[in-house]
Amino acid sequence: MFTIIRMSLKALRDGLDAFTRFLKTEFSEENIEFWIACEDFKKNKEPQQITLKAKAIYEKFIQSDAPQEVNLDFHTKEVIAKSITQPTLHSFDAAQSRVYQLMEQDSYTRFLKSDIYLELIEGRSRRPTNLRRRSRSFTYNEFQDVKSDVAIWL
Repeated sequence: MFTIIRMSLKALRDGLDAFTRFLKTEFSEENIEFWIACEDFKKNKEPQQITLKAKAIYEKFIQSDAPQEVNLDFHTKEVIAKSITQPTLHSFDAAQSRVYQLMEQDSYTRFLKSDIYLELIEGRSRRPTNLRRRSRSFTYNEFQDVKSDVAIWL
């Protein structure tokens, strides 16, 4: 059981690393870095840490001319700017959701066609595994309309 969990965590890390490398080739790695920073931010429990980390995220990713400014609309930036003096764990939810959508609809679809992704998949298939393979009782056509979800890599 723990071997399967460990293998799954490794697969998630490998996928995240590959997606991050891909975003760097497109000069948009700030998106995944912002998303990860928001996930880390939500784990805070102490009010002082929430305030300090919220300001750091704001200065790095949100404010105009931030070093790794993410592409957000004016209204979302304004709401965050006003709440930054008394942030909550949900202060970045709208921005994080927007950045996630951008990655999902734009970068992730190109990532699935990239050499980086193909190398990741080919590298996995060459590794020996002790897991039993399930029989496939479905066809590719049954899943054509299923949307990709970037969260599987995170």
